[in-house]
This record gives sequence, structure tokens and C-alpha cells, in this order.
Amino acid sequence: MNPAEALVAPPLLRRLACFVYEGVLLFGIVMVAGFAYSTLTQQRHALSGIAGMQLVIFGVLGLYFAGFWSRGGQTLAMQTWQIRLVSASGGQVPLRQALGRYLLAWMWFLPALLGLYLAGLKGSVPTFVALTAGVFAYAALAWLRPDRQYWHDAVCRTRLVMAQPRARS
Repeated sequence: MNPAEALVAPPLLRRLACFVYEGVLLFGIVMVAGFAYSTLTQQRHALSGIAGMQLVIFGVLGLYFAGFWSRGGQTLAMQTWQIRLVSASGGQVPLRQALGRYLLAWMWFLPALLGLYLAGLKGSVPTFVALTAGVFAYAALAWLRPDRQYWHDAVCRTRLVMAQPRARS
């Protein structure tokens, strides 16, 4: 593969499949972080200390993503789907840039959550519908860019590219 081909964005369907698989993996990470938080704070009710729990989970997810992205450019799901995060020049992503990408990647969810809040909608069904529609709408914005990258990648000067599978020994 020549260097120009190496910086081609993976197909959108592949990236969305990776997104879903990432969610499956993150379920376990969030459960362990939540259990550790509730045990250490002796939380007895799910709604007591909820802000602290959310802050801890936000931090754990940030460490997960920024750590993997700045050390090899791939989370566990990205390894499975052969997708790598690189800087705009094609090199490794520094930790500061990875943290910025993590923060901006919340744009996948924030518009939908804001819409739910402003509309006064609550419950699992409206939340699921709004978040699903928001994710697909945000992903579709990649088609407006000639390089087919997500908008938070453009701002952070990072790129998702196809990764070569590792050779087995």
C-alpha cells in the first residue's frame, strides 16, 4: 500500500460498526468504574453521588480513549475493525491532541441530549431514539467533507485511516 492510500478514511459503515463494538466494550469498563466508585464512596442509593459517579466515568473513558489513541492509535474495537487514528500528517497522535479529540467527540451525543432537555422529554425510548438519530446525523456529516473525516477529527487535526492487520508469528 502506498502512503497516499494509507491515509484514506475507512468506509463509514465500518466506522459505525466499530462505534457500536466500542460501546459493547465500554459497557464493561463503565460497570467496573461504577462498581469501584460506589464501593469506595460507600454509595447506598443509585441517585446519591450521581454527579461524582458521572465525573469519574467521564474521566475513566477519557483515560481509556486518550491512552489508546496516543499509544498506537487504536482502541480495542479499532484493532478489531482495522482502523487507526493518526495525526493529520500521518504520524502518532500526542496525548494532548488525543484528549482534545476525546472532548470534541462528545459532539456525537450533546446535540441530541440538549434537544431532549429543551423538549422536556424523559425516558429510555425518547433518549434512545434521539441519540440514535443524533449519531447517524453526525456520522453523515462526514459525507460533506472531501476527505470523509469526522468534524471533530478536522478540528483536532487527526484522521481515521485503514490499519494493516498485524502479521501473526
